[in-house]
Amino acid sequence: MLQQFVLVGGNVLTLFLLMSVGFAFGRKGLLSDVTLSQMSRILLYVVTPAVIITSFEVERTPARQSQLLIGAAVMVCMYLLYALLSLVLFRREDPDRRGILSFASVYGNIGFMGLPLIQSVMGSEAMMIAVLGVAGFNLAAWTQGITLIGGRSQLSLKKALLSPGVTGLTVGVLLFFTGWRLPGPVDSAARYLGSLNTPLAMIVIGGQMAQANLPTVFRDKALYLVSAVKLLALPALTAAVLLPFRLDWTVFVATVILAGCPTAGNTSLFAQSMGKDTALAARQITLSTLLCILTLPLTAALAQMLALK
Repeated sequence: MLQQFVLVGGNVLTLFLLMSVGFAFGRKGLLSDVTLSQMSRILLYVVTPAVIITSFEVERTPARQSQLLIGAAVMVCMYLLYALLSLVLFRREDPDRRGILSFASVYGNIGFMGLPLIQSVMGSEAMMIAVLGVAGFNLAAWTQGITLIGGRSQLSLKKALLSPGVTGLTVGVLLFFTGWRLPGPVDSAARYLGSLNTPLAMIVIGGQMAQANLPTVFRDKALYLVSAVKLLALPALTAAVLLPFRLDWTVFVATVILAGCPTAGNTSLFAQSMGKDTALAARQITLSTLLCILTLPLTAALAQMLALK
């Protein structure tokens, strides 16, 4: 296990070194709010769909098809469980804080942190499962998740179905099952864009962290509880639920790692768009991202160890 921890820890450290570039530029005022917002949009609407689509451009074998279907079923079941869990968390908190804290506890930064980590730790073979997690996140966050923060009036099934992750998944699954491929130049462009995901996502996260007031991040005790749920309890629960089913190694490990990702950036985006406590959301995102340098290697190493038993 120590060897696995060191290996994964090295990969996580690499991601944080990339984040430090964004952090340094942010601290020096070289990355503004506008720039970070624009970079995030490129990641969300261009790079992430490119990663998803190209991940499905593989030969359709019975083993891969079975893995895809099982992975999809697992993601649906886990997000249903996470949604139920979010309804019982932080019931004693002020209503304006409760929704943000509950959302932050179960919805992770899968696109910007999960995909790069899965790719660096598990390789391209696991990306097909990882992108199913992105689609599951988009569907859940834009339906049940958004109601946690803003109430049912904010619910939009149309936005969920047309989100970049779901749209990219639809195209990718079509390519997988039909055997069609993107035309050569288009495919090359998509792969070049997909290769931006890891460095660009980490720089954006680093830049966002640079704008946080770090002393206030460490003073709110509730944020430590949220981080404990998100970074430790959620992956542990995921592993405990899935372990008896003896799933494919890739499906099990990828699902547990994704469950242990830090709080999603959508937490602050949703809070801002609905006039909620954006500062609270930003502090939670920052704290969980800082703490995950310790928890993610442990989560990934334990998931791999359990999967091999």
